[in-house]
Amino acid sequence: MNKRSIRDIDIKNKSVIIRVDFNVPLDKQLNITDDTRIRAALPTIKYALEHGAKKIILMSHLGRPDGQIKEELRLNPIAKRLQQLLGEPVEKLDDCVGPLIKNKIESSEKRVILLENLRFHSGEEENDTDFAKGLADLADIYVNDAFGTAHRAHASTEGITKFIPGVCGFLLEKEINYLGTALENPKRPFAVILGGGKVSDKIKVIENLLNKADKIIIGGGMAYTFLKSQGKQIGKSKLEADKIEFAREVLEKAKLKKKEILLPVDNICVREIKPDSEVKVVGENIPDELIAVDIGPKTIEIYKKSLARSKTIVWNGPLGIFEIDAFANGTKKIAEFLSTLNATTIIGGGDTAAAIAKFGLEDKMTHISTGGGASLEFLEGKILPGINALENK
Repeated sequence: MNKRSIRDIDIKNKSVIIRVDFNVPLDKQLNITDDTRIRAALPTIKYALEHGAKKIILMSHLGRPDGQIKEELRLNPIAKRLQQLLGEPVEKLDDCVGPLIKNKIESSEKRVILLENLRFHSGEEENDTDFAKGLADLADIYVNDAFGTAHRAHASTEGITKFIPGVCGFLLEKEINYLGTALENPKRPFAVILGGGKVSDKIKVIENLLNKADKIIIGGGMAYTFLKSQGKQIGKSKLEADKIEFAREVLEKAKLKKKEILLPVDNICVREIKPDSEVKVVGENIPDELIAVDIGPKTIEIYKKSLARSKTIVWNGPLGIFEIDAFANGTKKIAEFLSTLNATTIIGGGDTAAAIAKFGLEDKMTHISTGGGASLEFLEGKILPGINALENK
């Protein structure tokens, strides 16, 4: 995926419209509780400022307004925070397309303009041609720097490229480089850690990575469907009964391909999923009344030993219910161990990124993806429409 980036084109005296991902969490008072995504967009915005762009028009969605104007989902708090972080005046507009908006952009004394929430218009998610053209009419060049939405064919990610040249920003370029290299040309041994609740969410990832990885380490709720397929007792742990056969087939295929798949050999179990529940360490067979909520100490040591010599590690999905401290140990210990390795460590977005942030290890990983769904689809080997639509080098 050899895509042109903002550094490959002349932006001097041009209007540049950038798709950013400012879908940040807000509290009830509409204060931003985590500005990571805004900070992640700064290098591309600053590059455009430093290289003489006439106007830098930023567009994003926030939440799920479903084509309606929702006051609590306006981008006003984001404009305020962006201005603080950028050290440059930011003008926030109350809509995102139309002659009035175009005039306001052209007459504004400010170089950085933030459009209103794209999803106030149903045309955004419908990839409506007129809406996409309305966005394209505001600028000369389009830059996609929103990996978190690259798996969606929306007007601001795919439709707009039919009208003006489209390239990637630095954040999107980084995602393509790290995830793309890990999948197509990894330093070996190449290990994949898969967790999270459901096997069904990871079917295509497993099928794709079974051909590419040297080993797959499995934890989280999805592990118990695999253990069940081996005839193990899993108590009241998470089970997708309709995926037992798939799990069995994966284990057989791995044997034929001489690929290692590691499953928990002991488990942290409780009677009820509550922070103050009494915790028991149980072996491979879990009694009927118990629920597995994390990997056990023996499993942690086996996983660490298996990962020790890996040169590339991709991790998607936590290994236990990490949101509850008592059930976070497995995820935490493996994350801490990865932070000590001389390896390329790539963290899939979503819950895995949230876990790494919880343990304060963001700076110790090679790359943390900014898109949960997008990184999952990338790992499945899918072509993401928001990336595919951009110009090739």
